[in-house]
Amino acid sequence: MNVEAIILAAVVVGAVGLFIGVFLGISGKKFAVEADPREESILGVLPGNNCGGCGYAGCSGLAAAIVKGEAEVGACPVGGAPVAEQIGQIMGVDASVKERMTAFVKCGGTCEKAKTEYEYYGIKDCVMASQMQDGGAKGCAYGCLGYGTCVKACPFDAIHIVDGIAVVDKEACKACGKCVAACPKHLIELIPYKQRTFVQCNSNEKGKALMDVCQVGCIGCRLCEKNCEAEAIKVENFLAHIDADKCTNCGECAEKCPRKIIKV
Repeated sequence: MNVEAIILAAVVVGAVGLFIGVFLGISGKKFAVEADPREESILGVLPGNNCGGCGYAGCSGLAAAIVKGEAEVGACPVGGAPVAEQIGQIMGVDASVKERMTAFVKCGGTCEKAKTEYEYYGIKDCVMASQMQDGGAKGCAYGCLGYGTCVKACPFDAIHIVDGIAVVDKEACKACGKCVAACPKHLIELIPYKQRTFVQCNSNEKGKALMDVCQVGCIGCRLCEKNCEAEAIKVENFLAHIDADKCTNCGECAEKCPRKIIKV
């Protein structure tokens, strides 16, 4: 064994390592991008859920956007007013908080109310089930399949399957939108938290066709529309829609609905 060769190799490796270390150190200082200290402060205030409800990939993305002026200080739906106020203090601006929202499932077709066409024995996942014949075993092609894909997507345990359909706990919901994105039937939407009147249906089937598969679905009879003094409800494509900005939550539409699919 050549001891000199071993020593030489060690010296060369050490010298190369030292050179690389010095080079990286100098490069790091020369090309360093100074971070705005406010970004780190905002990140420390944000809840850290990284839910994406703000429209950014995570809390760090939102913090950077706020510092750049690309997002409002009240953009975090999870933190709400308290976090918005703290971020406002960091940024030196008045906190502007978006109206609180909550998720809502547009289906009232429970196991008792909705017809089932066949037994589904596949993976208990709504996306998988929706690929089956007629968009799933449920008679209504627009209805909730009830396999809990939205439940798995919710990071706040705010949505559960009750009697075959997804139901949102509006107090626990942070309006992050993950359940909205997860539902293959596009049954979930975000609505104002203060809104109390809902049309619990998403079907565009004509009256007779819908009545054959669901006992409570909207048949587009327009009685709700005709009796709404605020003109807050319209029927389009055989389905009633409520304009939350106009709705006074008077309950008249729910009282007149023959299918009792409008909830107050």
